[in-house]
Amino acid sequence: MKPTPPGWPRMSSAVYYPDANVAIDWLCRAFGFEVILKVVGDDGRVEHSEVGFGGGIVMVADGGPHARRPYFKSPTEVGGGNTQSIMVYVDDVEAHCKRAREAGATITMDPKTSDYGDEYWTDRSYECVDVGGHRWWFAERLRSAKPEA
Repeated sequence: MKPTPPGWPRMSSAVYYPDANVAIDWLCRAFGFEVILKVVGDDGRVEHSEVGFGGGIVMVADGGPHARRPYFKSPTEVGGGNTQSIMVYVDDVEAHCKRAREAGATITMDPKTSDYGDEYWTDRSYECVDVGGHRWWFAERLRSAKPEA
């Protein structure tokens, strides 16, 4: 494989909100993201942005009728349907969940431990819904798969 552009992970995702300016501020406050780039159009709408967390990048922009492409929508614009489900590893899932809850995230699954067996892994994770209706999973790896003999 060819190398990625400098500073970019191999994969990233994009999510859309009715008001991306509000969403970006909230994602930083609630989840600990950092703004890498924010491109605002003449009308004040976010045309493109990049928020980072632990080497990963999520692009955030305005959806809805004035989006660059009409099919860019947030869950609130499609009857609450899950347009994207993003999973992020964090260092301390309990602290992260507390921070998200205090910022107003709707916690749909409190932190719980899932053990997938010796040949797989054990994670502690929680699920929440953000200000635009997107579902997020945050997990902390507790045990990795045992190496084969």
